[in-house]
Amino acid sequence: MKILVTGGTGFLGTHLVPLLLEAGHQVRCLGRTKPPAAWAGRVEYLQADLKDRAAVKQAVGGIDALVHLAGLVSFKNEDSRKMYELHVDATRELLKELIASGQKPRVVLASTSGTIAVSKTERVGTEADDYPIEVVGRWPYYMSKIYEEKLTLELCKKNGLPLVVLNPSLLMGPGDDRLSSTWTVVKFLQRDIPAMPGGGMCFVDARDVAQAAVAALTKGEPYGRHLMGVNLSMHDFFKRLERLTGVPAPRVTLPKELNIFGAYALEALAKWRGTGVTLDPQEVEVGEHWFWCDSAKAERELGFSARDPYETLHDTVQYVMGKLPPNALPGLKGELSDKREGR
Repeated sequence: MKILVTGGTGFLGTHLVPLLLEAGHQVRCLGRTKPPAAWAGRVEYLQADLKDRAAVKQAVGGIDALVHLAGLVSFKNEDSRKMYELHVDATRELLKELIASGQKPRVVLASTSGTIAVSKTERVGTEADDYPIEVVGRWPYYMSKIYEEKLTLELCKKNGLPLVVLNPSLLMGPGDDRLSSTWTVVKFLQRDIPAMPGGGMCFVDARDVAQAAVAALTKGEPYGRHLMGVNLSMHDFFKRLERLTGVPAPRVTLPKELNIFGAYALEALAKWRGTGVTLDPQEVEVGEHWFWCDSAKAERELGFSARDPYETLHDTVQYVMGKLPPNALPGLKGELSDKREGR
């Protein structure tokens, strides 16, 4: 197949593209950043923004499949417009160009589990759940992804484009150059989390999602969503990181309302002083919610299989350590524990 991958130089894309090449596919990438040197002569690369209509029109020509990965992960309000422009406006124009070309390629959309499995209370989400707008309404990232998902489903159904939606939870593993998806690990290593969050974490190895994305080219429920992730309480998540790195997990436990109120109070104080905060209030709010999801459908339809979460966390920390300066990691051991733990 000739496959167009948007955002191919991003976290998930750098794991997916080699798998596509290994499977014998022809790969064309559209992205803004410089591609890896190893892609030279193997990947047709168009360096352009998704807002560039001429580049997008060129990119969609003659393809058999579109894997739409381009996205921005942020919990900062100042990035709201960027996320809506990319996830909603750019996706709409990309699909319009694809439809205008008269082709019927298969579309694989990389969405997020946060368009389904987010709750104020402890529960496990499934694909049967509705969009949790009441819960995520103040978080621009998840709202923009909900709109992206809905418009993609609508346009693909209306125009007869086969579509499979992937809903991975928070991506972990090596390769997150921007440290945007692995922000929770970064904050932990920098000891920026003063109190233990009370919610539930769900994460997934980007390498495992890449395998599922390859499978989605020929498998998956048509127009269906597919959740992927490993569920841990925030307490268990940080305790595993503590055993792995030697960095102590947060010792203080506060009521949910007090933890969130404190985060906004610190932000207000920082603005008054003209300084920044180490932990955004939205990040604190996220940690007080439950993101648990059921991966059974993805396992059944796409052959998804989550590796040992300890391996994922080990490789994530190893990669983050290589990206951050040593003075940004107080108290981190020189070597990581290589002990493996079961799920």
